[in-house]
Amino acid sequence: MTHIEVSINIDRPLREVWDQVSRLEDHAIWMMDVESIAFTDDRMSGIGTTMRVLTRVGPFTTTDVIVVEEWNEPNSIVVSHRGLVSGHGAFQLEADEGATRFTWRESLRFPWYVGGVLTATLAKPIFVRIWRGNLRRFAATFD
Repeated sequence: MTHIEVSINIDRPLREVWDQVSRLEDHAIWMMDVESIAFTDDRMSGIGTTMRVLTRVGPFTTTDVIVVEEWNEPNSIVVSHRGLVSGHGAFQLEADEGATRFTWRESLRFPWYVGGVLTATLAKPIFVRIWRGNLRRFAATFD
């Protein structure tokens, strides 16, 4: 399993950042690696929300089934990944003197038939670069 963590400070109050990040349907706008998001039913927020997310990293695509496991308004969203790549991820928001610290954590497992630990090791710096860019694009949505 590979562990990835990226963070950014956003010069906006916690509630404003939560209101934006909790709009799961908008994540494809600021996530460079997300091609599309399709909800499996009418639920678009909260525990149990399930999405099929078409993800592209370079020439590689996969459909990731993401299930919201925790919804702790206005501080965190925790999900499980149930696709080719499995694991869990979290968006954590912390108030910081009128601004907000947004931390994105992922723990991902690649199956042996796509290279397992070797693929995870090689992919980690690529994911870090992409997700840092995603956080910068997210922060820019407030400009």
